[in-house]
Amino acid sequence: MAGPVQKEMERLLQDAFSPTRLEVINDSASHAGHSGDDGSGESHFTVVIEAAAFADMNRIERQRAVNQALGDIPGQRVHALAIKASEPAA
Repeated sequence: MAGPVQKEMERLLQDAFSPTRLEVINDSASHAGHSGDDGSGESHFTVVIEAAAFADMNRIERQRAVNQALGDIPGQRVHALAIKASEPAA
């Protein structure tokens, strides 16, 4: 079941990019007891997102766009965020 941070991330990314594919995967259980685990169960995530908005962006620009859309979540409210951003296949 998705927690509040995961739901917020999904909403923000949906609003910002209208993606054709979006998965926000909570990886926190795999990092329990490791550095950055704050005990919330929402400290580590992977985002898989596919959106037309990424068509003219390189990998770094896509990651920056996702981070910007998520506001204060990456680095402040979430310890680690892996981003796999792509454009839809033609």
